[in-house]
Amino acid sequence: MGIFDFIRNEFVNVIEWVDDSQDTIIWKFPDKGNDIKYGAQLTVRESQVAIFMNEGQIADVFLPGRHELTTANMPILTTLRSWKYGFESPFKVDVYYVNTKQFTNMKWGTANPIIVRDPEFKQVRIRAFGTYTFRVKDAKKFLKEFAGTTPVVRVGDLEEQLRSIVFSKFSDAIAEANVSVLDLARNYTELGEKLGPLLSDDFDQYGLEIVKFYIENTSLPPEVEAFLDKTTQMNMVGDMAKFQQFQAGVSIEKAAENSATAASIVGVNLGGMMAGAVAPGAAAPGAQPAAQPAQSKEDILGLLKQLGDLKAAGILTEEEFAAKKAELLAKL
Repeated sequence: MGIFDFIRNEFVNVIEWVDDSQDTIIWKFPDKGNDIKYGAQLTVRESQVAIFMNEGQIADVFLPGRHELTTANMPILTTLRSWKYGFESPFKVDVYYVNTKQFTNMKWGTANPIIVRDPEFKQVRIRAFGTYTFRVKDAKKFLKEFAGTTPVVRVGDLEEQLRSIVFSKFSDAIAEANVSVLDLARNYTELGEKLGPLLSDDFDQYGLEIVKFYIENTSLPPEVEAFLDKTTQMNMVGDMAKFQQFQAGVSIEKAAENSATAASIVGVNLGGMMAGAVAPGAAAPGAQPAAQPAQSKEDILGLLKQLGDLKAAGILTEEEFAAKKAELLAKL
């Protein structure tokens, strides 16, 4: 090999990037310090953008296709270098490829409960988790924000920063959506479509775009969930007296599962029921059943307290509370 062949091999003739990874966003072509030959072939594949950087300054941007590197195809670089007509010498630039495909299954979540405004509960703390899909929308802006002197930028390098953006904006987005926490589960798809655009401004400053935003799960504090369970039980029963009987039955059932003395408790209750049926002096078969014992003053006061709590929580309206209160006071 002659000396001219050796020199010729030092020039870069072909520039391309075959991405064999799933998470690389920026990749710098490894020119190994060699100059690029005038007329070299640049290949940019679909979902790629190639950017020439001249002494730290962004020059020409190449979209998908095959490009011959001449002054006609490099107008910005030609201006920066003040190349004259007919310039055919090798030149030195940094070539960066930016991956513009969609990056899917990005995780987001609220590390701590956040307080959101709710049209029904006024304020409530919730946790939320999900995924989103993003892509590079403005390759030049993204390169300015994240490249620096790093030859390779992967999804993991900016994942934490993007997650913080989602977390900081999620409560505001929920407030603007004006959807009750009770309706979140059945509105995940619609809500995700609303939240995506609300987050787009923060992603846009980095040259990124949220393509899809998904909410997979939301959860409330245990005490709120317990309160909602009570409300559901009441709505199923529909009557305060029946609700008390229902609670008593649940308590006996739990005691039977968790306590060795439950059998005696159940036995006492059953025994009392049997005694009422066969005790001496009991009414003969066919006679009218004895009247139910009146509720004690303590029971009625307890029910009034429960009614007050339900009204304060917004479950009972003022009219419903007044009617039940009058009914109970009449028994005192």
